[in-house]
Amino acid sequence: MASHSGSKTVIYAALAGNLLIALTKFVAASFTGSSAMLSEGVHSIVDTGNELLLLHGLRRASIPPDRVHPFGHGRELYFWSFIVALLVFALGAGVSFFEGVLHVLNPAEIHNVTVNYIVLGLSVFFEGTSWLLALRHFRRTKGKLGYLAAVHRSKDPTVFSILFEDSAALLGIAIALSGITASILTGNFIFDGIASLGISVILAVTAIFLARECKGLLLGEAALPEVQKAIFNIVSADPDVQKVNGIITQQMGPNQVVVNVSLEFEDKLTAPKIEECVLRIERNLAAARPEVVGFFVKPQTAGIWARRREKIEANHEDNNDSDEE
Repeated sequence: MASHSGSKTVIYAALAGNLLIALTKFVAASFTGSSAMLSEGVHSIVDTGNELLLLHGLRRASIPPDRVHPFGHGRELYFWSFIVALLVFALGAGVSFFEGVLHVLNPAEIHNVTVNYIVLGLSVFFEGTSWLLALRHFRRTKGKLGYLAAVHRSKDPTVFSILFEDSAALLGIAIALSGITASILTGNFIFDGIASLGISVILAVTAIFLARECKGLLLGEAALPEVQKAIFNIVSADPDVQKVNGIITQQMGPNQVVVNVSLEFEDKLTAPKIEECVLRIERNLAAARPEVVGFFVKPQTAGIWARRREKIEANHEDNNDSDEE
């Protein structure tokens, strides 16, 4: 299984930064009475909890297979990443929205505004450092793909979750600065509450986007096309395989794939020879594609496979039509 050391480094950096920032923001909010600053403190404490959950997910995903989970625990990471998205929405967005409504209806004067600016300035520095680290890591993994395309194709939610969290945090800081500045310049402290509402919108949009991406992984997506092609070529290369009709894969974790192959053996093969062929293919896959944790062969004619594939494609089109509606 591939190492997650790069992802862990990004998560640890974000965790340390968010914890320090959260404590500082809460202290500043208590001194100044700023709603936007309090919302930012909640935002940072939620992000801190998110990093802890992602680390827990990485640890659980590394547990080896057992009788209850014969293909390993890779989907634990997908589950906890989905929980992270829900927490951003339920806690971060919810509390920020509540604070925003409260201060829009009953605007409160902001005191010691210099403290707010100092804290938010430090927040930009720490969040920006974490964001740059996450961005560099994401660029290394995305290759030539665009950012949204890379997120959609990624099988490792830790790669993009921290980047989007930090991006939302920086946008939140910008909105908090705008709200506090507008309140001071105009003397109308309703802008402070409006800033909290803006922060809640950013958190909600981020949460919905992350939840949608994690849901697909949690339900079980096919492996990337290049992985499927590599597996197809390895199986096809065996001399006792007459034809590979096709393969079906399912991603069980960032580096865990289960493979089902429909193929036709050479007619002359006896049952023991077929067993030898399958074992040989498994050894070749283990050497070339260590992410394959399960390999199943179904002897099948091309016609049967084609009918099954047509049904899958028809279901795919129906599901896409339903999503568009």
